Amino acid sequence: MRKSHSLSVALTNVGAIGFQDGGHAPRSPVDGSVLGMFVEHSPSDVALSVERAERCFTQLRVIPAPVRGECIRRFGLELRKHKQDLATIVTWESGKIYQEALGEVQEMIDVCDFAVGLSRQLTGITMASERASHRMMEQWHPLGPVGVISAFNFPVAVWAWNAALAVVCGDPVIWKPSPQTPWCALACHTLLSRVAANMDAALADVSDVLIGGAEVGGALADSKRVPLVSATGSTRMGRNVAERVA
Repeated sequence: MRKSHSLSVALTNVGAIGFQDGGHAPRSPVDGSVLGMFVEHSPSDVALSVERAERCFTQLRVIPAPVRGECIRRFGLELRKHKQDLATIVTWESGKIYQEALGEVQEMIDVCDFAVGLSRQLTGITMASERASHRMMEQWHPLGPVGVISAFNFPVAVWAWNAALAVVCGDPVIWKPSPQTPWCALACHTLLSRVAANMDAALADVSDVLIGGAEVGGALADSKRVPLVSATGSTRMGRNVAERVA
């Protein structure tokens, strides 16, 4: 498999070509070659991303959960359609063998199936009241923009585990991937954003990606307008993020 051909074809197929050239140049662990050039976001860009997610949230939260589930169902179909292309990107960016990369994409598909079913099971309990002719009802509400910080070794599956459930529950997702695997993130983000925008233009910002290192992740964790952050990484990083989010 020739990298220069197979990777560029895969990126083109999922619509992830055209990111602005810049100074960050991740290298493939397969052969050490540069896979692309990126301008990294700054901590100030995080606030802009959160603003977009908040605007999307006002629309997403009032869409019925089964309709949000339909968005994820269509996203799962896109993952099936582009499974080989996504696995190719995962292989060249993370160094996983192709079969394992296929398995990771399959995990994304599987969690989409799970989330679609969940979209019709977001129930709340009802209970008897001491007042005559009254009952009490429990109702769950979306939280708001959800941050996802993912690691190098599972560059797509971890995000999907979070994103599929978040969208079904009515929460937009802001993703800060490992700076070693930006193409993986942009490819998946492209597919989900395209599906959401085709359903409703107001949902175009249901997904966002922030390319950068620890400073960008720290700004996401520090944002008081992001009520939930899922972070995968080292024990030290986890403790740091937990303290900042709390």
